[in-house]
Amino acid sequence: MVRCSIQLAYLFLYNLLQFCGHTWIFANMMARFLSFGEDALADTFYSVGVVVSLCQLMSVLELFHIADEIEKAGLLPRFIQVMERNFVLFVVIISQEEVQSKSIVCIQFFLWNTLDLLRYPHGLLALFSTPSFSMLWVRHTLWIPLYPLSVIAEGLTVYQALPYFESLETFSFPYILLGYFPLLAIGACFTMWQLLGERKQQLDIWNKKTKRK
Repeated sequence: MVRCSIQLAYLFLYNLLQFCGHTWIFANMMARFLSFGEDALADTFYSVGVVVSLCQLMSVLELFHIADEIEKAGLLPRFIQVMERNFVLFVVIISQEEVQSKSIVCIQFFLWNTLDLLRYPHGLLALFSTPSFSMLWVRHTLWIPLYPLSVIAEGLTVYQALPYFESLETFSFPYILLGYFPLLAIGACFTMWQLLGERKQQLDIWNKKTKRK
């Protein structure tokens, strides 16, 4: 009982921190865009990059949550999502200052943030009660157009970073980035297949509970 209480408190704190962090990112990006228009796109990384980095580093903990069975989710799809984001953020964007001011980075952050704002509020509510059908449907449906768009944005970010890595004469790394494209596509297809299966399972469970009532 004590262990369950500690796990519940930990998961609540984790989801709350992630939710607050992503809410701050979203509010900051929207406020800057409404205030400065397209000029805000170039400064997105400098205004929210630190918080985005902290949130993405924290997301690695989710792999341990699933492995330790304190969170019910597929380990491999989450591993793919976490690793592809951290690769793009820390290896590509942060390591190349020229990339940080590109508009694709703003688009990338917006898509990542929107996906996480669908996930963490649902995670918070699920700790204490059964989410409503509307929240369940939103959580497991809106990612369908957003996730492929975020993967495309990741590919574009890597593609736009290639010339800068080539100019550094790091002969092997541009080839590593080129090899990342097929891995990204394969990983995205597998993740979508798994998440679609999870969506069907969750909605079927809800429908069965509704019929029993």
